[in-house]
Amino acid sequence: MEYKNLLVEKEQGIATVTVNRPKVLNALNTETLEELTALTGLLDADEAVKVIVLTGAGDKAFVAGADIAELKDLDPIHALDFMKRGHKALAGLEAMGKPVIAAVNGFALGGGAELALACDFIFASDKAKFGFPEVTLGIFPGFGGTQRLPRLVGKARAKELIFSGGIIAADEARAIGLVNRVFPPDQLMAETKKVASKIAANGAAAVRLVKSVIDSGFDLDLANGCALERNAISICFGTEDQRARMTAFLEKRR
Repeated sequence: MEYKNLLVEKEQGIATVTVNRPKVLNALNTETLEELTALTGLLDADEAVKVIVLTGAGDKAFVAGADIAELKDLDPIHALDFMKRGHKALAGLEAMGKPVIAAVNGFALGGGAELALACDFIFASDKAKFGFPEVTLGIFPGFGGTQRLPRLVGKARAKELIFSGGIIAADEARAIGLVNRVFPPDQLMAETKKVASKIAANGAAAVRLVKSVIDSGFDLDLANGCALERNAISICFGTEDQRARMTAFLEKRR
């Protein structure tokens, strides 16, 4: 399938998805959101794909936000429609059974920061900037940012970022737990793919199950979370992959 606003490359178990609207700093419009929704379903079903890396075209922006040109004249009914499309695209990304890494190469603002938050974790260029400037435009984050950000960095920090509409550098984003690791711009994709390759080399069923356990157990109490864990890990013992890998370990071979 061909996409107007996305580039997709597959190599050695890694699918690199690039939001490709550099003239508008990769802003998210309806068409791009619908393409993301369709693509995530296809990648999740593709057994050759083990890990997804999501980034933006060019060296200025990951995604600079939702497309203001499309948003400006929306009435409440059509605004709700647009937000539903955004939520559907990001929920589909978050729900993928495979790990998704955001490689933030520039501005990740508003809907772009929310897009990164829907990934499993974020690596960033040291030139990257993060922020939620929607309040400066008379709105607020509408693609799940008010819910995902507090869960990641804490309620008080999330309120400060969202209420102020301020923009922070990559190092500060790392310090508050928004970003996992920061790299020089020319090393970002290589380092991201290095980690993606390590993940892709591991047991696919185990990675899929453990992602589900971590995500589903996050809001459970400890006892129920542990019950979820032991039930899920037992499923791994029914796979050929587990038997082959443990046998290889005991025989001291790959």
